[in-house]
Amino acid sequence: MIVFDLKCANDHVFEAWFKDSKAFEEQKEQGILECPVCGDRHIQKALSPIKVKRSTAPSGDGAISQEVVAKLVETFYKKVVATSEDVGTKFAAEALKMHYGVTEPRSIRGVATEEEEKMLKDEGVEFFRIPVPPKKEDKSN
Repeated sequence: MIVFDLKCANDHVFEAWFKDSKAFEEQKEQGILECPVCGDRHIQKALSPIKVKRSTAPSGDGAISQEVVAKLVETFYKKVVATSEDVGTKFAAEALKMHYGVTEPRSIRGVATEEEEKMLKDEGVEFFRIPVPPKKEDKSN
């Protein structure tokens, strides 16, 4: 996996992960890359900051608390929900329609069976699973 800093025509900068550089180019050519802020599809790679390796290890053990991880997952999930269409159990059918150009590419989310996931992979449709954070307990009782 590789991460790129991307920028839309409205100068919104965001990060995106790809299988490799070729996957970025293919998705860009297909017009399926979209700015999560404004929905613009004119996406380019942005200049990325250079990381410099330190000669000494940073302080601390590097562990991240479960609360921090849970908050990150929750924030990520809320962003996905806000910027995608829930197609429910029609996920595989909608993904195939976009893959074959029957419908315009858009951000979708939904559910698929193992058989549907295998079929999508066999057809060359790129997708990924997103963890759904557990619902918070009602502490009003």
